[in-house]
Amino acid sequence: MPTERLSMRHIREVLRLHYSVGMSQRAVARSLGLAQGTVASTSTEPAAPV
Repeated sequence: MPTERLSMRHIREVLRLHYSVGMSQRAVARSLGLAQGTVASTSTEPAAPV
């Protein structure tokens, strides 16, 4: 079963909490109600070339 995509709002919030605030991936996942693997893949994916 395919997974639902994250909205841009969730992606921005994951990146903000992890990099700007300095929260761990586990803490970010808990605070946003996401799976830890989702946070890990979102925070390590390279940006698409423009």
